Amino acid sequence: MKRYSDKELEQLLGEIESDLAERKESFKGETTKKARQAVCAFANDLPNHKMPGVLFIGVDDEGRHSGCKITDELLRNLADMKTDGNILPLPVMTVEKRVLNGGEVAVVTVMPSDMPPVKFEGRVWVRTGSRRSIAGEQEERILIERRRYRVLPYDLHPVAGASLKDISRVIFEEEYLPRVFSGDILSTDTRSYEERLASCRMVSSPEEPIPTVLGLLALAREPHKFLPGAYIQFLRIGGVNWGDSVLDEEKITGTLAEQLEKLSRKLTSHNRVKVDYTSGPTEIRSSCYPMAALEQLTRNAVMHRIYEGTNSPVLVYWFDDHIEIINGGGAFGRVTPETFGKPGYADYRNPDIAEYMKIMGLVQRFGVGIQTARRELSLNGNPSLEFDVSMTSVICRVRAAFLTESPELTAEVVSGDISDRIMVMLSKGEKSASELASGLGLKTVSGSLKKQIGTLLAGGQVERTIPDKPNSRLQKYRLTRKGKNSIKG
Repeated sequence: MKRYSDKELEQLLGEIESDLAERKESFKGETTKKARQAVCAFANDLPNHKMPGVLFIGVDDEGRHSGCKITDELLRNLADMKTDGNILPLPVMTVEKRVLNGGEVAVVTVMPSDMPPVKFEGRVWVRTGSRRSIAGEQEERILIERRRYRVLPYDLHPVAGASLKDISRVIFEEEYLPRVFSGDILSTDTRSYEERLASCRMVSSPEEPIPTVLGLLALAREPHKFLPGAYIQFLRIGGVNWGDSVLDEEKITGTLAEQLEKLSRKLTSHNRVKVDYTSGPTEIRSSCYPMAALEQLTRNAVMHRIYEGTNSPVLVYWFDDHIEIINGGGAFGRVTPETFGKPGYADYRNPDIAEYMKIMGLVQRFGVGIQTARRELSLNGNPSLEFDVSMTSVICRVRAAFLTESPELTAEVVSGDISDRIMVMLSKGEKSASELASGLGLKTVSGSLKKQIGTLLAGGQVERTIPDKPNSRLQKYRLTRKGKNSIKG
């Protein structure tokens, strides 16, 4: 990645704003959003300079120092623009403090993307001269066409033998598109079905609409017919060794979103809840495994597995005393067996699958899955995570917090205000009804839980993530501003 010299940066500061440079006096308020729009526009590189764009923080429109202090916190906040999941695909950028014209300036350097169009909050931003704007349909077509002639990651390769009839238009238009583009963009979009698919990287191009690997994983009911390892194999083993008897087995298929939803229900059904009635005035419940940790780890396995050169699925083997999660494709890029799982080391074998999972709400933020799982396990009293990492596979072992003799889940919620507990869970992020049930210690989504969710919806504390499709299998719930305020109060 090109690093501009101080002289080159000072020259950019001395000139009027162009499609290679933008200036901001600070990184506060509405500026944080405009800065992300600028990063998105630089990554799209509509003028095709093939040069990095630069966002200066701490200077006014004339290039003079604004008095903004360039602190470590400011630099961290700027770096978060890459990983907070609002700019997709992830931009390639650096953040550094430089001394220019005798004063400190924060410099964000953004490389042109190999996978345009890049979107910020569902909109494609471009820059021509000093003008930053949302891309028109023709400008977006230019970016899509440009992508075809650049090196593509494997998840964007077209799949020979697949055609439009193998992917679901209903899933694309009713479940995926509303999450990618804002309502005002969709309402004025006159592009064809094929052009929309190409814009979302689901097919190779409008002229040759062959589904990509991403397109099959996101939209095909049976992606494993074209990608033989594109499913999850679950086994519940009655014992602690591989050779012990199998109590439950399922080959989990469907789109990636469907697979992960089915797996979550399967994991929930086998989890155990221990109830302590004696340690305090109210009962204390603890799970054998925290579901938040299991979901982070299994979704990481799906996101980072290799889909090329192997027919092995993601394996989830549940023993009496531990769970093993195995995926083909080991360390990749910046991540080595030595740096695996360490904060600050992240890379993406499948960047577009990662983007899809973020859009579908399956990932809240990039690069923190393992750290989140470790925290949840520690809070639940589970032993530390164990990893066996090679260049061809990753094996993750999660040890149980306690052992139980009964193979059946018997816990039911009998104390505490359920609505309050639902809101506390939603304060940590979006949750499906089955995820809420798991957090409450229920086997299934009971009538009582549905009633409580309905009451919270009616009261305006909670809202659906897919309001137009209340019965969608991908439906989740989140707190409204009113709900957040009631928790703070």
